[in-house]
Amino acid sequence: MGGNRFGKIFSITTFGESHGKAIGVTLDGCPAGLDIDLEFIQSEMARRKPGQSKIVTQRKEEDRVEILSGVFEGKTTGTPIHLLIWNKDQRSKDYSHIKDKFRPSHADFTYQSKWGHRDYRGGGRSSARETAARVAAGAIAKLLLRKEGIDVRAYVSSVGNLKLDKSYKELDLKTIENNPVRCPDQEMAARMETYIKQIRKEGDTIGGVINGVALNVPVGLGEPAFDKLHAELGKAMLSINACKGFEIGSGFEGTKMRGSEHNDIFKSTEKGVVTETNFSGGVQGGISNGEDIYFKVAFKPVATIIQDQTSVDKEGNETTVTGKGRHDPCVVPRAVPIVEAMAALVLADHLLRHRTSRI
Repeated sequence: MGGNRFGKIFSITTFGESHGKAIGVTLDGCPAGLDIDLEFIQSEMARRKPGQSKIVTQRKEEDRVEILSGVFEGKTTGTPIHLLIWNKDQRSKDYSHIKDKFRPSHADFTYQSKWGHRDYRGGGRSSARETAARVAAGAIAKLLLRKEGIDVRAYVSSVGNLKLDKSYKELDLKTIENNPVRCPDQEMAARMETYIKQIRKEGDTIGGVINGVALNVPVGLGEPAFDKLHAELGKAMLSINACKGFEIGSGFEGTKMRGSEHNDIFKSTEKGVVTETNFSGGVQGGISNGEDIYFKVAFKPVATIIQDQTSVDKEGNETTVTGKGRHDPCVVPRAVPIVEAMAALVLADHLLRHRTSRI
């Protein structure tokens, strides 16, 4: 199986399955001398871990990160950093009923077709459990970005038809963690939480949208052809389980505007060259222009529902699949730190790549 590595200089390789002994990640290319804040890394893991509220899966995992290499006396050594997370609360028996069946909208059929063999326990490698490793590595990326004053934030902006119609500039992003939905508008967050609980009682699931923003990004990150910064961010987000859409800046709404309305006019200030508007979302020509980078990430409803669905088995016979086990009724609250982690990994990689672009 290929495709387990992400990044060019600041790169990660994740490993492990949902119901295996452990999951983890090897982070390569991190500069030596970076102070590693274990407490911060663990706090990021706590934001993603299961069982943190009544609106997420009740699987109980501490998600304690063990650093096996690459850090000495609290600082990175420049060698590969190996992060390990033990799986503690697997219930593999919950999946024995789908051993030979293909769950609708899961990776069961495609994995079986591609490799002729699959780990059906919780989806194996296709499980969102793999994203815990990304959050661990993303926390170190955040520590690197923090040294440059770069701040990456994400929050839930919609659940189903409940939509927060406010710009990130109108919100207090420090309040994102004040509710289990991770929406910085407390009134909307309460409505979203009630709705998710209702969906869960019905044995169903619902999708949503996460908004992300990167502040204080310097000019020059990104490459002009295939590795455009917004393309790299798009790939990063679309690699997250259940992600079905990505847009940056004005996104699809920009298609309704004229060029005379959409162009971001440059002006000189005491701080340097800035733009009067930011429909570009902080990226022009594939390269960051110094403005805020803002984007949206769309997530589909979780595929496992606690209802009977028709399907087929490995032999092509019609069958019925009944959802069992512990699953999120809505993925977006726990996906917020994953979106932040993937954005941080992209920016950290391009920050280091940018340092090699000129003398």
